[in-house]
Amino acid sequence: MDSQSAATLRSRYVVQAASDLEENRRRQQELAEKLKMLEQEEALLVDILALAERYEASSDRSPLPEQTQGAPELTREPGPRSVSSGRAARRAALTGKGSTGGAAKGKSRQPLLGDLLMGLLEGHTEPRPAKELRDELLQKHPDRNPTPQVVRNTLEVLVAKGRIRRHKQQRSVTYTLAK
Repeated sequence: MDSQSAATLRSRYVVQAASDLEENRRRQQELAEKLKMLEQEEALLVDILALAERYEASSDRSPLPEQTQGAPELTREPGPRSVSSGRAARRAALTGKGSTGGAAKGKSRQPLLGDLLMGLLEGHTEPRPAKELRDELLQKHPDRNPTPQVVRNTLEVLVAKGRIRRHKQQRSVTYTLAK
């Protein structure tokens, strides 16, 4: 192999390595975004469970619609120790289970998303779409930033619990407080 073909081969390797590196970084970014979305979904699910537990005591103790007789109780196994203390503190604060040490002490509990949404609905007599409720929530509670899907899911949980009503008109869905 002469020096020119070695240089050509080396140049191809460099181009391929640069291309592979760029693809690797793009995939890392994509996975980071998916991880963030999964963490938001986890927070939503924790909120839903906390909301269900909170309102179960004040309702007629009927099971949630998706629960059937003899269905196993939902429990969460302790996760790996690599879970960040912030997420663990949020989970413990929302579910009222466990102690997180000093992370949650001295801080008041953040109101549940469902409570905030019901409060926003109280201020209106007309049915409101989830998008408007989310926009109003972001304006009045800048520390909260749920995704549109999290807001819709929380509203549907409140519908299932009979706290609010869903109104459908063609493809539009709006919500009001239950009377």
